[in-house]
Amino acid sequence: MLKIIRTNSESLEFIELVKHLDKELAERDGDDHAFYDQFNKIDEIKHAIVLYKDHGPIGCGAIKEINADSVEIKRMFILPKERGNRFAIQILTALEQWAVELSYSRCVLETGKKQPEAINLYKKNGYDRIPNYGQYAHIKNSLCFEKILASKS
Repeated sequence: MLKIIRTNSESLEFIELVKHLDKELAERDGDDHAFYDQFNKIDEIKHAIVLYKDHGPIGCGAIKEINADSVEIKRMFILPKERGNRFAIQILTALEQWAVELSYSRCVLETGKKQPEAINLYKKNGYDRIPNYGQYAHIKNSLCFEKILASKS
């Protein structure tokens, strides 16, 4: 049985999943990890999702406001043993729906070139490459994407 719970960055399950994510990213990013890590603190995240399977947390994601129209997709993660089951799509879709409910019209995100699974996920779900934004503007290993969201009308 799958269940998606809306929460925030104070959720213990969300915090624990993010620890697993950070460990994996530290291995993938290597020397670049400290740079990326500074932009991925969760203390200011007000909108997070935890996906449960059979009552145990297996994945998470979050949105963080960029401006009045846009949110950034953050902290997407699925436990390795649960990957390949389309759970990330469910989390991403739930985050997009939540963004629409909160009256945002656009999602943006950054992912690393060393994360081909994430790149494929976003491309397959309607995200288009955009020029790197903000702190990622001149970072060669970063790829930025956006998706214009359908309104809730």
